[in-house]
Amino acid sequence: MNGDCVLGLRGLTKRFGTMTAVEDVSFEVRSGRVVGLLGRNGAGKTTSLRMLLGLTRATAGTATVFGHPYQDLPRAAHRVGVSMDGINPLPGTTARRELRVWARALGLPSSRADEVLGQVGLDDRADRRVKGYSTGMKQRLALATALLPDPELLVLDEPANGLDPDGIRWLRTTLRSLASEGRTVLVSSHLLAEIEQTVDDVVVVQRTLRYAGSLDELTSGGTRALEDRFFELVGSPTVRENTGA
Repeated sequence: MNGDCVLGLRGLTKRFGTMTAVEDVSFEVRSGRVVGLLGRNGAGKTTSLRMLLGLTRATAGTATVFGHPYQDLPRAAHRVGVSMDGINPLPGTTARRELRVWARALGLPSSRADEVLGQVGLDDRADRRVKGYSTGMKQRLALATALLPDPELLVLDEPANGLDPDGIRWLRTTLRSLASEGRTVLVSSHLLAEIEQTVDDVVVVQRTLRYAGSLDELTSGGTRALEDRFFELVGSPTVRENTGA
């Protein structure tokens, strides 16, 4: 593993009975990079992230973060910020209260909650109940929660879902800003056009690994569209996928 490697997957495989969700996936993520984990719905992106974070037990292979399995990583909750399905706010809570609960659990001052609310643009809606939030606002709150401990690594599962064009532009700027500070971002997505404007490196999975490397190399220095190269790797979309059915 390279000295600047933040996380690494080695032969990662997950089977659910007779169904193989992820098969022999291996790649590394280097420090200070924004890396897009790309694949169709059901390609194994979320399962791979769950194995990386110790939320799902791998059938075979290993995953490490800063050289350790996540569950053995010292101060893991402070070094890694996570946003993914299944991490839901408390019932009936407001954004400010939710973040202050998390801050207390992490041993952080309550003022940190206000800082990240401003960072994600929710400071003027912080005292509204989260159940009334739009999907895009909930995505901003999820990112605020991930940013709360000021982590070195962010793992974000489909953070652009539900964002309007302004929100997607904001997310792109935010992720690039975090990388410029020396942080590392691993972001899963199926929004290829947006990822193309955001990431340094690309990992393409379709149950197994199809590509891992720089965006520039994949797109031949920008002369090829990411979408075209993606479908060359995973196969052309079906009529059902094209129509969104």
